[in-house]
Amino acid sequence: MASNRRDQAVRAPREQVAPAPRDQAVRATRDQAVRAAVDQGLLTETEPVVALLDTDGVRASAAALRAAFAAVTDAPVLHAFAVKACPLVPVLRLLYEAGLGAEVASPGELALARAAGVDPARIVLDSPAKTPAELREALALGIAVNADNPQELARIDALLAQAPSASPLGLRVNPQIGGGTIDALSTATATSKFGVALRDEGARARVVQAYLDRPRLTRLHTHSGSQGLPLSLLVTGVRAAYELAEEINAAAGRRQVDTLDIGGGLPVNFASDEETPTYAAYARLLATEVPGLFDGRYGLVTEFGRSLLAKHGTVLARVEYTKTSGSRPIAVTHAGVQVATRTVYDPASWPLRIAAYDAQGLPKEDGPAVDQDVAGPACFAGDLLAVARPLPLLEPGDVVAALDTGAYYFAHHYAYNSLPRPGVYGYAAGDDGTVRFATVRPPQSVAEIVAEAGGGHPDALVSPDAPVRPVAPVRPDASASD
Repeated sequence: MASNRRDQAVRAPREQVAPAPRDQAVRATRDQAVRAAVDQGLLTETEPVVALLDTDGVRASAAALRAAFAAVTDAPVLHAFAVKACPLVPVLRLLYEAGLGAEVASPGELALARAAGVDPARIVLDSPAKTPAELREALALGIAVNADNPQELARIDALLAQAPSASPLGLRVNPQIGGGTIDALSTATATSKFGVALRDEGARARVVQAYLDRPRLTRLHTHSGSQGLPLSLLVTGVRAAYELAEEINAAAGRRQVDTLDIGGGLPVNFASDEETPTYAAYARLLATEVPGLFDGRYGLVTEFGRSLLAKHGTVLARVEYTKTSGSRPIAVTHAGVQVATRTVYDPASWPLRIAAYDAQGLPKEDGPAVDQDVAGPACFAGDLLAVARPLPLLEPGDVVAALDTGAYYFAHHYAYNSLPRPGVYGYAAGDDGTVRFATVRPPQSVAEIVAEAGGGHPDALVSPDAPVRPVAPVRPDASASD
């Protein structure tokens, strides 16, 4: 029965209507890029999987986000890209040049943002598990910090007593409004690990008091989730944070909370090339349902990620072999769990559209669609990008394209079978049909895989003389607050 459910989950419906003009333009640009990737030798027998990012599309999404909020408020808005959605330095630099900042959730993500040249004043640090070292660095740089819980607030108090900071400070709250269709991405449930649970007994009063006790606490943060959440639920979470900010300011007798960080979470349409819902629709709904948010009293921070990049990424993979099993054709490709981990392990929540191209990178359009599986290279049966998907019958040497993979796919490598990370290339298509590629991340070499796997220390477990990394002694005066 489990396999039947999987078949149903990842089987895409056949298209019944002609694509809209915009969709046709998107497909035409993508087709140009696929053909160029083959012609220019990015996709080869030795590099059989490659990731492409449409840089013009990314810029357009960033512009649409900024315009959507500019249309409903004159207040300052920092759009901080969620680095976890695509932790690649050139991508962060592209978005920064397009007017966005960065939302980071680890020392690594902060280092990537800084390597991309993002101004610390346009960086926000969120994480439920910040170490003292992370907090010290952020406070020293003046980066905005959203504390996750009262213990972290106490830790920040102790650090500020040691060294003053100009960092804007906030607290994340969980409005406990419920989840969407994907449990793992619903962060405002009754038992979510994130933020202070507002509906727990006495919690709201304690949050208000925490602000009254800390005049420097001037921001309030919430994020209800992302994919699988309807806009109405996102708005409900933002409204809860706004109402709490109003309550805090009334209790303080002044505008202590001056900035609301409303998170991100705009869901992405993975069923077609249409970009829906739009930032403009979300901003208008917020303005209608929470008008006080836009009357100029509050600055805003957003933390969108997936919605900025997903539609602009494509993973290409060569078909190595084809076969038939149980009367169903199977195309064995080089793209599987290492690039599409979520799709492979949770296909019902993360189905991917697949496009078929021939060995020259031209769309396969001849012949009837045939239900077939698109399999990856990893050594387990569930490594499938699609099951019983109607496509032109694939042949060895053909190219499959996994669409809408610009976020959380090619930048989140899963090293099953020691498969290499694919090369990532940004591209721009000219009006004359030419396509120019820029290397975002080169493909990982076998030597790099060996190095990451301890190749420089082959005798570490068998030689009594193998060097041991020294362990720093624990300071006797160490405490949880520093």
